[in-house]
Amino acid sequence: MSQYIKVDGIEVPIEGERNVLELIRKANIEMPTFCYHSELSVYGACRLCVADIEGMGIQTTCSTPPRDGMVVKTSTSEVRQIRKVNLELILANHDVSCPTCARSNSCKLQDLTRRLGVTKSRFKKTTKLMPVDRKSRSIIHDPNKCVLCGDCVRVCKEIQTVGAIDFVQRGANTIVGAAYGKSLADVECVYCGQCVRVCPVGALTPRPETEEVWKEINNPEKIVVAQIAPAVRVAIGEEFGLEAGTISTGQMVAAMKRLGFDYVYDTSFAADLTVVEEATEFISRKLKGEKLPQFTSCCPSWVKFAEQYYPELLGNLSSCKSPQQMFGSLAKEMLPGILNIKKENLVVVSVMPCTAKKFEAKRPEFFTEKTADVDHVLSTEGLSKMISETGIQFHKIAPESFDLPLGFKTGAGILFGNSGGVSEAVLRYAYEKITGERLKNVDFKMVRGKEGIRIAELELGKVHLKLAVVHSLKNARKICEDIKKGDSDIDLIEVMACPSGCINGGGQPINFDSEYIDKRRKAIFDCDKQLQLHKSQENPYIKEVYQTILGEPGSHKAHELLHTHYNGRKRVENQTIVIRNTEHPKIEVCVCVGTNCYNKGAHRILRKMIDYVTQNKLQDIVGFEEHEEMVDVKATFCFERCEHGPIVRINKQILEHATYEKAKEVLDKEIEKVGVLLN
Repeated sequence: MSQYIKVDGIEVPIEGERNVLELIRKANIEMPTFCYHSELSVYGACRLCVADIEGMGIQTTCSTPPRDGMVVKTSTSEVRQIRKVNLELILANHDVSCPTCARSNSCKLQDLTRRLGVTKSRFKKTTKLMPVDRKSRSIIHDPNKCVLCGDCVRVCKEIQTVGAIDFVQRGANTIVGAAYGKSLADVECVYCGQCVRVCPVGALTPRPETEEVWKEINNPEKIVVAQIAPAVRVAIGEEFGLEAGTISTGQMVAAMKRLGFDYVYDTSFAADLTVVEEATEFISRKLKGEKLPQFTSCCPSWVKFAEQYYPELLGNLSSCKSPQQMFGSLAKEMLPGILNIKKENLVVVSVMPCTAKKFEAKRPEFFTEKTADVDHVLSTEGLSKMISETGIQFHKIAPESFDLPLGFKTGAGILFGNSGGVSEAVLRYAYEKITGERLKNVDFKMVRGKEGIRIAELELGKVHLKLAVVHSLKNARKICEDIKKGDSDIDLIEVMACPSGCINGGGQPINFDSEYIDKRRKAIFDCDKQLQLHKSQENPYIKEVYQTILGEPGSHKAHELLHTHYNGRKRVENQTIVIRNTEHPKIEVCVCVGTNCYNKGAHRILRKMIDYVTQNKLQDIVGFEEHEEMVDVKATFCFERCEHGPIVRINKQILEHATYEKAKEVLDKEIEKVGVLLN
């Protein structure tokens, strides 16, 4: 027998919804809320989704499970008044600089203020102005605009398992911040921008580079070229009132040329190039049985995540640069000759759906002779702001096409915008290379879907392949842990940090339509179908690049321009915890307690070293007064040798694969040296 609840007199069937809020929205009532996201845990902080439930009184509907026969009223006089009061309390401690806020057109607080008819707050502002964190290359954090909804904290912990930000301090002083009061640039933040995506106000926004780009455009000595990522074309229209998933490629190219970009190219061209290089690398590894599984390396957030948490698996990452960086490297190699300009006068600007791409472009690995391969990175919303600033009517402008040769692509390159797209593009290439047969049906639907981890097995001729498609870093962590335990026989693993892939990146337009991801995903597949070529190896300009510059896939020149390598990195910069505060220590013992070393027993070494130093006091050394201690013991977070942990440093000597016995032996020798010197 069907179960129902009654919402404002309308019967709504219960069909697996987890709370009353979802059933209210099922009744086509847009219940106001800040802190509710279907993919996150229920938090109930904002108290805006309250309703009057018969027999229960006023309740937050996000945290109330549905029960057959419930009678719910969503707009009684009391309910409406409670919502307004709660909204006024939020406004009282919010930096109301709306006209200049980066989220002015997509702020949920503004939207709800208008909807609920709140014109002013009756409550006195109590918080003090706090500094804005602008140090990160990717994300600006303004705590003065935070409404403490906790969305960013939960998405970072629950979806990404990074936990770079959290609630700190207590009571009225509570804020959201990074560990130790540091900048996002100095902690384990991977710059995925999912905190930006869920933030309902302007507390977390992509770092803008529009002024830098305008300066380059207005410099007559510079030739400014742009590359546009696949996912941008199916989302930018939302900034101009178009439906999610509207393909706006032509209008975007036309608008950028009016802005002053000299040439507009397509990152999908470089994605085609990535397919050829990455598939060649994978086929070689598979046939030799070496360094499997191979992880994709297109997503900079995933790469940084692996550097921080799984440095022992970095050898499994593809050595290929991301399409953005391949484009920048190739453009600065090719275009000066084609355009007859000096290399130093070429400026490469990326338009990306991703906040982490801003960080990636400034990595030292992607500089050639002290010059960045990609000079500036605009997010999708950053480009839309430039277009809006000039008054160009995006929806009316006549479409134009990409410039050649770096603007030509196949459908395989477009697919990079979706989770599973890299795997499908690689399969379209690998099938023909391994079997020697022409691929007729190019759709590999087994790697498509919404699941966070998708496993696919198939036969390419006599070669059996097992692939995994993973999105969100929580799922990436699960896969990595299985590999470390030896529980995985997967050959190729595609990882995208953002749920559903680049279409849902932190630099994309903020959209509160519950179906926006499905619409963007479908549009990417539509882009593929609308093209005549669907396999990267069919791209004639890719063939020309190999003939004139690279030679063959995986060649020395290809590795010089298109490949790189990564190293383990610290999760927290310049952070040491002093366990014993000796005034003038002669010996310093530092034990790494980062994740990898901790899991290998570093915490036990640290505890035993503290006990040894404390219990022995070391006062019998000649030259020391009684009870004066000579050893400091400190916990640190990384020596960037995670694969050799636990790591202990005693003065200048670093011990790899350390044990307490080994550390104690070295410490005793250092104590003897100090005693000899003091004598």
